[in-house]
Amino acid sequence: MNIRRWIERIWIVVPVLAALGFVVVLLVLFGANPGDALAAMIAGSFGTQDKVLGVLAFWVPLLLASIGLMVTFTAGLWNIGVEGQIIMGAIGASYIALKVDAPSYVLIPLEILTAMAAGALWAALSGVLKTRGKVHEIFSGLALNNLAIILTNYLISGPWQPPEGGTFRGTAPFQDAALLPRLLDSRFSPLSLVLALIALVAVAVMLSNTFWGLKLKALGKNPRSAFLLGVSSEREMIYGMMFCGALAGLGGAVRVLSWFDSLRQSISGGIGFLALLVVMLAAYRLVLVPFIAFFFSVVLNGSITLQLTTQLHSSLGGILTGVLVLFVLLFGDVRKLGFWRDKAVEEVEHE
Repeated sequence: MNIRRWIERIWIVVPVLAALGFVVVLLVLFGANPGDALAAMIAGSFGTQDKVLGVLAFWVPLLLASIGLMVTFTAGLWNIGVEGQIIMGAIGASYIALKVDAPSYVLIPLEILTAMAAGALWAALSGVLKTRGKVHEIFSGLALNNLAIILTNYLISGPWQPPEGGTFRGTAPFQDAALLPRLLDSRFSPLSLVLALIALVAVAVMLSNTFWGLKLKALGKNPRSAFLLGVSSEREMIYGMMFCGALAGLGGAVRVLSWFDSLRQSISGGIGFLALLVVMLAAYRLVLVPFIAFFFSVVLNGSITLQLTTQLHSSLGGILTGVLVLFVLLFGDVRKLGFWRDKAVEEVEHE
């Protein structure tokens, strides 16, 4: 392997280190000790068994949404509506938990399937608006996100309100049989991790070893050429959106059935938007997605205790993740920085 190719492969580390350096300089300028901040964040993520399990509990739905976005990004689609698809998945799972009385082995699979169907159908709306209505998926996704939030607020303060009366806090707690089995007294469900790993393997195989994955790649690289080769752009776009929506809906089910025990306001916790950052930071490489999603989970969970042990605000975690994505977008592709010229271009100019 020549030096140029070696540098291209390890360059992703450079903007990450630069972002960390930027945050360190920022802390020093404000008179804070970077070492104390790092120690506080590590303690907040790994200090106790409960905190470790909390990191895992947040990581799983983030991983599911990020895996789903890999499919839509491969097809050239910006599925901003993933946030709403998570919410709709949570609503679908909540409906079964509140309305169906059955043992766990019936309730849990039914909740999962309903959540995936709700997320997929919500994503299909965005796909249809793009292919038939010529509405860009960013605009339709943002609109559908807001509609999902409005629907959640309506349900928890109206039809699904608890017996004591309407409230924006949440619905009545679900029956125990409806909740995912959790480890110890934590919010982490081992079943959810198994489902996320299955989804990861399935998407990896699908994108690299199936004809549908090849069609999605062709569609993302050059839609016109893909059309000339017989790839139905409308059908594949809608299917890709639905696949992502199903995984996002599963993430919503995990949130509502393990992190919480009822449908709450802001049930998604911003995980959909965070998943977009994860995929961009991974430079659309699936193998990096689980590790970056875990890093984000560590940083955001660790920053919660930052304010308790230091004078720093908990928003430091958000600043770090935001700067990371910005630096990767600006400097993540070494080939676009002009450090060396493309060999083919040099040959053409020489002729």
